[in-house]
Amino acid sequence: MRVRNGRPAAELTTMTLVSALEESFDIAWSFLEKSGELRGAAESADIILDSIEQQLRKGERRKLMLANRAISNYRAQVAEMPAVRPRILELVEGP
Repeated sequence: MRVRNGRPAAELTTMTLVSALEESFDIAWSFLEKSGELRGAAESADIILDSIEQQLRKGERRKLMLANRAISNYRAQVAEMPAVRPRILELVEGP
């Protein structure tokens, strides 16, 4: 077992992955929030996290790349979803 800075290498790798996940999520979330593109919090978080997790599994570690691809994936998935808000307003307000 390799040890760096008093910690096992596996622990440092896990910490690095968690840090990359957290920071890239924060970047993507903040950008989408400021642009007004976020839909529901849980749904949006799931899409962003899934995208980042898939990239991490493929070996990507650059936080900005993770965030930018998560934003692109989010936009693509949201574009495929039906517009819910106009339909809800139509039901509430009537035809």
